[in-house]
Amino acid sequence: MTAQLNGQRILVVGASGGIGKATADAFEKAGAQVFRPDQETLDIIDDGSVDAFFAAQDVFDHVVVAAAKTKTGPVSKLALTDAQAAMNSKFFGAYRVARAAKVRDGGSITFVSGFLSQRPSASSVLQGAINAALEALARGLALERAPVRINTVSPGLVDTPLYAGMSDTERQAMFEKAAARLPAGRVGQPDDIAGAILFVATNPYVTGSTVTVDGGGTIAA
Repeated sequence: MTAQLNGQRILVVGASGGIGKATADAFEKAGAQVFRPDQETLDIIDDGSVDAFFAAQDVFDHVVVAAAKTKTGPVSKLALTDAQAAMNSKFFGAYRVARAAKVRDGGSITFVSGFLSQRPSASSVLQGAINAALEALARGLALERAPVRINTVSPGLVDTPLYAGMSDTERQAMFEKAAARLPAGRVGQPDDIAGAILFVATNPYVTGSTVTVDGGGTIAA
């Protein structure tokens, strides 16, 4: 893997923490030159920011979009403005990046969705719908942007700063309950997802695919 990535230019959108940070770190360990723009440099919900960022950049070898801000809750109780903001961030954020990014032939763009696209939750209907739309976008773009490869990695429950607002006791109890249900017997770690992202980015025969990394959450009873 090091030989494949040595000196290559990698953009990781959302590299400040969790899955994005683990992914950026993994690419760097593989010898790549990794770009980690902050929100002021690249704001994925702003058309002008995205266009200006990529206009000033050279061609990338691989691009990863792991940034999103979404609120959750039942459809009947989630404000429509919050729902639209979530779609604008996670789906259209990735859409804007994929539309503007300059990627070499044979390089890749990878989105991060989530297993709710395949295993719906009554309390997270919107997230499941957005994830499914993101995966469909990747499949279509794999045809439109070929020979650039477009894929999606779909995580299950992962121990990230997303849950930092919970108390240690609440978070631990949630993870233990989830781990007991999962065939893998544990919840995910950011490195688990980063490994899958590196796989789809560096395997030249993978495109239009969704790789699920959920500890068996999709199939669990």
